[in-house]
Amino acid sequence: MTTMRILVSGIRALGRHGANPGERLEVQEFVVDLDVVVDVDGDALEDTADYRALAAAARTTVESGSFVLLETLARQVARAVFQLEGVERASAVVHKPGAARSMGVDDVAVEATSG
Repeated sequence: MTTMRILVSGIRALGRHGANPGERLEVQEFVVDLDVVVDVDGDALEDTADYRALAAAARTTVESGSFVLLETLARQVARAVFQLEGVERASAVVHKPGAARSMGVDDVAVEATSG
């Protein structure tokens, strides 16, 4: 088996997460970048993690829950991806573009790892 990294960047989803009043009342954009480690032994789709499933797990996590902390959201995304078939380790970086704009900075993001 060979350990490989799968990188999926720019997964956009709308969610209701935040610590400030009203942030969980209206949807906001979140962007997720994944860094996933898999063991691959072969040249068939079944020998790796399905990229579509990785993106879908991240998107579903952002869209289905509601958390106060961006840290909690990142942890939940990493856990959801880690639970997928073939995944040995999953890191998720969750960006909150609206928070960055409101603070006058380029980016606000949190990274979490499972596995």
